[in-house]
Amino acid sequence: MLEILYRDEHLIAINKPSGLLVHKSFYAGEADTYAIQELKKQIGQKVYPVHRLDRKTSGVLLFTLDKDTLRIMSEQFASRDVEKKYLAILRGWTKEEETIDYDLVNENEVTQNAVTYYRRLQTSEIDLPFLKHQTSRYSLVEAIPETGRFHQLRKHFKHILHPILGCRKHGCNKQNKLWLQTFDINKMTLHAHQLIFNHPVSKERITINAAIDEEFKRVGDILNFDLSVYSS
Repeated sequence: MLEILYRDEHLIAINKPSGLLVHKSFYAGEADTYAIQELKKQIGQKVYPVHRLDRKTSGVLLFTLDKDTLRIMSEQFASRDVEKKYLAILRGWTKEEETIDYDLVNENEVTQNAVTYYRRLQTSEIDLPFLKHQTSRYSLVEAIPETGRFHQLRKHFKHILHPILGCRKHGCNKQNKLWLQTFDINKMTLHAHQLIFNHPVSKERITINAAIDEEFKRVGDILNFDLSVYSS
């Protein structure tokens, strides 16, 4: 059963598990189940996804229950009136805060402006030798993408040489292999923990929070991060 975070007569939001595709996609490949199908089956009603999360990304995923609401919410996302907040664990110690303004090339080879703001929440250094280093350093950050480009956060953090732990395509595969061999963990530590928007009908400001999953908690425990505020 999918965890329902919010529901009214117009909207429904779930805490998407890592590994679940939102819908069929040429770029993501085939799967046995999709979030759209599972949620429709669970509530007995058709749903319309307003935005996407990568397959390996967990967290708040918003749907509408009718096409009129979908149009209104899509306009909010397009005009950047929706605030999306992500948690990520990155290799290395980042700056305390930074705005990454770095153009990205999409799947159709079109160059698009892409902007991400992040702030560092916590740092960790553990006794895990890596390459020429005797220890390994990590940062827990909150990231707010101002644009919504394909794999934006993953590409942007790779660009500043602080890739997301567990990310394959845009991460550090040597680091990922080390975590798999040492801790039996290959989790991509990227989680959409909060979504803030104006309700399409009442205009009330809505905030939806999604708790991190057990695997994210496990990574946090290894790094001695305090994730209690994001765990419920």
